[in-house]
Amino acid sequence: MEKLTLFFNKIKELTFWQRLFAWSKIKASSYDAFEEYRNLEKTVSSQKTSIDELRNDLTKINTRNESLAEKNQELEKQIIKKESQTEIQTNKINELNETISELNTRISKFESTQEERAAEYEKKIAQLNQVKENLEKERTRLSDERVKEKEEHFENMKRQWSEHETSVEQTIKMICQNNLINYVDKVPFRGTPDNTIEIADEYIIFDAKSPSNDDLTSFPRYIKAQTDNVKKYVKQDRVKKDIFLVIPTNTIDYISQVIYNMGDYNVYVITKDSLEPIILSLKKIEDYEFAEQLSPEDRDNICRIIGRFAHTTKRKIQIDQFFASQFIELLVKCKNDLPDELLQQVVEFEKAEKLNPPTEKRAKQILTKELEEKNASINTEAGIRQIKIPQSFDDVKKLD
Repeated sequence: MEKLTLFFNKIKELTFWQRLFAWSKIKASSYDAFEEYRNLEKTVSSQKTSIDELRNDLTKINTRNESLAEKNQELEKQIIKKESQTEIQTNKINELNETISELNTRISKFESTQEERAAEYEKKIAQLNQVKENLEKERTRLSDERVKEKEEHFENMKRQWSEHETSVEQTIKMICQNNLINYVDKVPFRGTPDNTIEIADEYIIFDAKSPSNDDLTSFPRYIKAQTDNVKKYVKQDRVKKDIFLVIPTNTIDYISQVIYNMGDYNVYVITKDSLEPIILSLKKIEDYEFAEQLSPEDRDNICRIIGRFAHTTKRKIQIDQFFASQFIELLVKCKNDLPDELLQQVVEFEKAEKLNPPTEKRAKQILTKELEEKNASINTEAGIRQIKIPQSFDDVKKLD
């Protein structure tokens, strides 16, 4: 390039004289310049080829760049998407962390509460065990009290049974004394009945019967057997064909049959409470000179009265026993259910109370007129208080 530049500079600066006398130098320079030009041309050609190759490479590079740009855009989109997903996941992770934190807090509170509950549970269990122990003790105590009460009840029953024969004898003697009836201490016939009275020239036998042990279920069979044993009395002269077996009042519930028709004679099962009305009913026979003179209607009336006395006595005993049971149950409930302070106050009031029923005097007769007047007063007071009182046996049956 230098030679070519030098040749052109010489051409530009060439004078007329130099063209004439220095042409050979110029010609030599032209060869050098041409040679350099050829080299330059080759170089240019070579560079052109290189440029073409570079252009091709550039095109390929551009194409590749475009592809890479597209891929880059796609990657950027994926990155944005991933970043979005990452952000969502991060938010979820944050939410989960918050949830975990909250759950940890709750777990801590729950564990604390659980410990308190466990302690409270143990406390309640201890209290429950104590209550259970107290209940067991109370149940044992009540059971012991019931057993004791039952034993005392049976002891009282046994005592009544053991004293039954003497009590029946004293009652019959008192009734005979008050109503001028002959009590026969020693009978003029074979056998030794417990109690014998004489009415209308006939001997009427009242045998006292009581259970031999605590098993009252066998008592009806014993009574049934005794209805056969009294046959030895009715075969005797002037002995009335009606025999009365007097049993304790507290055993009447176990007796289902109180009248036995034995063919030649009748046996009546009664209680001590019914002795007086039955004996007074039998005493009415003395109004007749001979028992054979009684009309069938009179006999029916006497039997009807005796039957009514027996039914009324049994019903009275049944009602008294029912209310006695209810009162005992009520007393037990008061003792068990009332608070201690109220129970103590009730006991104090109970100690202060006193009931004085009318006393009975041996020489004083209980007049029917006085009973009727007292009954009329009670009925009047009941009517004022709107309490319905039956006026007859039919009314009693309707109420039953």
